[in-house]
Order: sequence, then structure tokens, then C-alpha cells
Amino acid sequence: MKKSMVSVITFLTIIVLMAAFDFSLGPDTVINIPADMQGRALFICPAESSLWTSLATGFGQFYKYITIGFFFAAIILAFVWGWALYQNLLKDSFKREDFSTPWAFTKLLFWAGVIMILVFNTPNKYREVSVTNKPGDWVLCENSSADAVAVNTNLVHAK
Repeated sequence: MKKSMVSVITFLTIIVLMAAFDFSLGPDTVINIPADMQGRALFICPAESSLWTSLATGFGQFYKYITIGFFFAAIILAFVWGWALYQNLLKDSFKREDFSTPWAFTKLLFWAGVIMILVFNTPNKYREVSVTNKPGDWVLCENSSADAVAVNTNLVHAK
């Protein structure tokens, strides 16, 4: 196995273990909430605008057309694979070079799909919330996050 692959596996293992056992590399400044609010509080932080958010907003207006193009390419890919399989079936022999174009197209389409998902789904997309009587953009966060605020659960609503 290559050294780079071993190091990637090692780092992923370390990250998974740190997340599973709640280890942190930074300081933990925990917000203490009153006893009467325990079990009824969520922690929210101001949503930061980032490059990903502006990219997702910019490409958002073309989401429908990009998705149509992606599925058009996926259908064409299915026909290309089918044609290569059919040609090999007719010749009653397997020729590896007949599958080089479909395989290259498959890899290209796969990575295009991964990039689409990354561009359209910002890190804050699944944790955005709206808070009653608090204007602005908010995201759910941990009690140890910077700028975290404890809010009653009844005031927090999913977007």
C-alpha cells in the first residue's frame, strides 16, 4: 500500500476517534445554562457568510438547468455502456478497449456530481435555523462554540 494511502487512513481514523470520544484541539469555554432551562435550550451562533455560501447562492439560480444537464449526461452514459456491452455480446469476445470511453465518461460524470453536491450544499445548509424575535441568520452550534447563545427550544425553527 502506498505511503500516502496509509497516512490518509491514519488521519481519518484519528478524526473519527476524536469525534466519537469528544476530544478537541481547541479550548472549551462552555456556556452554563440555568437549571430551569436544562433540556429546553438550544445553542445558536451567527451564520458566517463564506465563499461557499456565495457560490451556492450564485449557482442556485442555475440549479434546475445544471441538474437537467447532469441527468441528461447520466442517461447518455447508460446508453454508451449498453452499446459497448452489446458490441461485445455480438462479437462473443471481451475487448477491454471498447470500455475505455464509457469508463472515462463514468469517472468524469461521478466527479462532476461530487462537485455539484459540494457547490450546492454549503456547510451551513443543514443547520440553518430561524429564531423568533431574533433577526439575522443563525445556525445550530455547540455550547463550546465561539459566540454561542442559549435559546429556548420553542423559539428555534428549521428553515
